[in-house]
Order: sequence, then C-alpha cells, then structure tokens
Amino acid sequence: MAGLAFHRTGTGPPLVLLHGIGSSHRAWSPVVDALADHFDVIAVDLPGFGESPPLATGVEPHPAALAGAVDTFLDGLGIVGPVVAGHSLGGWVALELAEVRPTAAVALISPAGLWPGSTPLYNRLSLQATRWLTRHWGKQLSRLVNHRFGRALLLCQTVGRPSRISPDLARAMVWDMATSPGFDATLEATLDRHYLAGPPGLDVPITVAFGSRDLLLRRRSRHVEQLPPGARLETLAGCGHVPMSDDPRAVAALITAAAHRGSRGEALRAG
Repeated sequence: MAGLAFHRTGTGPPLVLLHGIGSSHRAWSPVVDALADHFDVIAVDLPGFGESPPLATGVEPHPAALAGAVDTFLDGLGIVGPVVAGHSLGGWVALELAEVRPTAAVALISPAGLWPGSTPLYNRLSLQATRWLTRHWGKQLSRLVNHRFGRALLLCQTVGRPSRISPDLARAMVWDMATSPGFDATLEATLDRHYLAGPPGLDVPITVAFGSRDLLLRRRSRHVEQLPPGARLETLAGCGHVPMSDDPRAVAALITAAAHRGSRGEALRAG
C-alpha cells in the first residue's frame, strides 16, 4: 500500500496521535497547537481513513494489522521511541503498536477494545447508525451543525459539550465518517476481538482516561483490568467520548503528563 497521510508540526520528542474509527487526524486539531509547544507531533490517518489508502486487498484491517502499518510508516520517518496517544480505535491500535515497537509512553483516550468478549451490541449499532446517517444525510447534517442546537442534537452521544465544537470541525467529523473507505471492513474486523495484555505485558507507562459524559463506551466497555498491570486510570470531567473539543487543555495536559511518566521511567531504567 502507499504511505499513510499525516500532519506534522512542533518540535521536541516525537508524539504520535492515532484517531478513532470513522475519523481522521483532524479529530486532534483542537489540541495539536498546545502539544506542538512540547512535542514533534505526528497525527496519522490510519489505513482506510482520512487520506490514507486501505490496507492491501486480502489483509483484514484488525487493530494489530493497522498497528503494523503505523509501525512501517514510523520506520520510514525514522521515528524512535515515540509517545503514542490513541483515541477510541486509535487507543486499541496504540496498544498493539507498543507490542511491536519500543514506545516511551502510551496515552489512551476513550480506548476501544476493553470489553471481555465481542464488541458490545450497543457500540456496534451506534457506530453503524452513525455511518448510515452520515452517508445518506451528510449534506443535510453538514448544514445542521452550523447551528448550536444542531450540533447538540447530532453530537450528543459522542461530545460532552457540543457548544464548544466549531461548525467546521463538526462538518469534518460528518465528512470523515461518511467517506472513510475502510470503515465497514475495520468495524467488521473488530467485532469478535478485544484487547487483552498477554504475559509478560507491556513494559511501558500507560495512562487511560474516559470522559465522565462518554455515552458510547459504557461500563461493559471499560474493563481496564485487561490492560497491563500499573496502568493509570484518569477521568476527563465533563467530557464525552470525543473529548478533544470538550476540554482541549485537559486532554493536552493528560498526554503531556503521560509523556513525563515515560521520561521518568526511562531515567530510572538508565540509572
């Protein structure tokens, strides 16, 4: 496959941002500028999303395969030991990436895959309904989000504070969901899978955070005991499943703190 599309900005240690299903690197736009003050930020379009082509024909786009594509992409950029932050599906991919690539720290925001068996039916139906609506009513929804009430109505399940999201970003969310060529195959590839840390587990600091207003990932989807031991659990107060526009400062601070945990761990191991 061709290389992955990405947006890169800032200076400092490398930070890789991975988005959720039906999204693109644009989901991170509310926090990129703040992160770019401290990091070399590389926001990636996963295979089959945004401007990145899908995986090769016949390759099932499950999270480990998506992580493999990101791993190859980072090799091409010469990136060594990055901090990796992933949202939703991107969080699951971040964990799989850390299994195959030395990683300084992992920050998981509303991560998918932390259910005990198959994807819960509620999650599946919610994603399928959103995909159908955006594909069949995308133009109307793109006009609806020009209005605060329209954004609240359309985004109430995923965004905790719809009034804070800009109409442009809301339209980008609608467009990305409607046009992602990899959506259906990727969703299908996750239905009978979940993440479970295997022995001996990842030797990397992991921070995981859920929004207090996340209406998509309910209790059944938050089995943090499936993560490696020592993962730190945080709450993003007032935030929904996609918290980057709800509270950009809190999300940027969470990722920065996770990176500092990685730096301290490296210093201790070196000592």
